Amino acid sequence: MTETIVVTGALGGAGKWIVDRLRADYEVLALDQRLPTTTGIEDVSFQKVDLTQQGPVWEMILDADPSTVVHFGNIPHQENHAGGEVYENNAVSTFHVLEAAGRAGADIVWASSETVYGTHWPEPKLPEYLPVDEEHPVAPWNGYETSKLAGEAAAKRIANAFDVSVTTMRPTWIQYPGRYQITPIRKSFDFESAGRFGNLWSYVDIRDVVSFVEAAIDEAPAGHEVYNVFGPDNFLGVDTADAIEAGYDSLPEECWLEDDEPAYTNAKATATLGWEPEQSWKTAEDEDISAPSFDV
Repeated sequence: MTETIVVTGALGGAGKWIVDRLRADYEVLALDQRLPTTTGIEDVSFQKVDLTQQGPVWEMILDADPSTVVHFGNIPHQENHAGGEVYENNAVSTFHVLEAAGRAGADIVWASSETVYGTHWPEPKLPEYLPVDEEHPVAPWNGYETSKLAGEAAAKRIANAFDVSVTTMRPTWIQYPGRYQITPIRKSFDFESAGRFGNLWSYVDIRDVVSFVEAAIDEAPAGHEVYNVFGPDNFLGVDTADAIEAGYDSLPEECWLEDDEPAYTNAKATATLGWEPEQSWKTAEDEDISAPSFDV
């Protein structure tokens, strides 16, 4: 019998790529705050739900009896929302989704954010050391970042209470092949005028996000674990340490960056899940690949 996986935020930028890939191997219950124009997609059942409402969330997830719940259904930033609204939506929805998954005995893969490390403050600060690993202190600034840490606390609680595997991923700025938003930033960068940049010129291709989700579904150990999810390089095409020093006027005393490797390390994901990013901006930003769409 084919296993069922629940994906929240199923029509979002990342969610639709995840749904499209997982439906090849699983029955997918795709949850979002709206329905697509076309719901007759093979191996996908679309359901409309407000994730902040406990009753409907519990009913849909428990009735689906999934093997895994993949949670991407959050407001992805604070640019167009009040901080309190973002915090309330994300913290409450994440708690309800993860709680329902735990009660269903389902493993969990969900998206936190690298913004929790504190490098996105209005005056971005240097990390304590480079590259940044998952043990680096967190320092949230706004409602969005704080909501992600609240979600991480909920994730740990669910692993403790229900003895399921909970994978918290901290992805950086997700890019989509053929429409990379980093391109104009890269083209305008120069060492003389370099300023501070919140995620230290990092990115990750959506296809690497999807492959991480697959690796977590297949290989995640018991308990709650947190993983960085970054591309294989910075998006500038220069040495990472040189770019950081130019933008911040200094480097941390402990800095082990080499060449153009990202300022945040994926080493834990590689060692534990066997996952490594494969998509570099050097080829991906010009690729002509159509995004999955269920609105046809």
